[in-house]
Amino acid sequence: MTLRVSVVIPHYNDLGNLHRCIALLEAQSLPRGSFEILVVDNNSPAGVDAVAAAAGRNVRVLRETRKGAGLARNCGAAAAKGDVLAFVDSDCRPVTDWLEKGLAALATCDVVGGRVRVGRGMAGKLTPAEAFECVFAFDIESYVTKKGFVPSGNMFVRRPTFEKVGGFRGGVSEDVEWGRRASSMGLNLAYGHDVVVEHPARTTWAELKAKWRRMSLESYLLVCERPLGRLQWILRSWAVLLSPFIHVWKVLTSPELEAPADRARAIGALFAIRAWRFVEAHRVMWRARQP
Repeated sequence: MTLRVSVVIPHYNDLGNLHRCIALLEAQSLPRGSFEILVVDNNSPAGVDAVAAAAGRNVRVLRETRKGAGLARNCGAAAAKGDVLAFVDSDCRPVTDWLEKGLAALATCDVVGGRVRVGRGMAGKLTPAEAFECVFAFDIESYVTKKGFVPSGNMFVRRPTFEKVGGFRGGVSEDVEWGRRASSMGLNLAYGHDVVVEHPARTTWAELKAKWRRMSLESYLLVCERPLGRLQWILRSWAVLLSPFIHVWKVLTSPELEAPADRARAIGALFAIRAWRFVEAHRVMWRARQP
């Protein structure tokens, strides 16, 4: 059987989710002989043998010693044998027809960004972080159609196309930077509504802050490469601070939340995290300017 797809999974210190992700890949509707699975470990403390044990015998496990999920993806892409690269994160849970629908979507474009459905607890009993994530965590359609990039946690691209654009950069928001390069080459980026993986909602304030601390630094480094980048960053930070007054309506009308209590928790988290991001944006800028 012809090998059609190489699934590339960057991994760091997340053995339980990795095992579950691979189990779901093994149950795909696409025949197993038509795709391979490559896990690229990014120096997990447990060691590569533990990663291989969690991945299973039908998976190729590689190692990328340089820090960064983007560089791990590059390592997997370089070793891939399939005609198509399907990128997914180790904490994502692909639905049964994920590969099949991804290939179908890729037939009409150059790069596909699939939908990320948020996994959450019981309606009415969500934590503020969970409720916020349900509304704001993964607006993939907007990222692809309005902001011009494809999040690499659910991404399909032909291998020659990926090689033409080049690999992901390390240390910056690699999805955004890669998408800009692809768009500048005239490639067609498309949203795949039926290309679905699920990602568990972050449930605690600490998890939300960890996410945005990392994203703030990566975004700042990328923005500063532009002319007047620091000024753009300052203006953007103020836009973030004021944005909850606009986005409250999105919470109130979102189909992702059912219970009024969850909407109230989401609104509280919205104001809290945007205020925290405003402070973090200035902290990142100040620290980056220190010798």
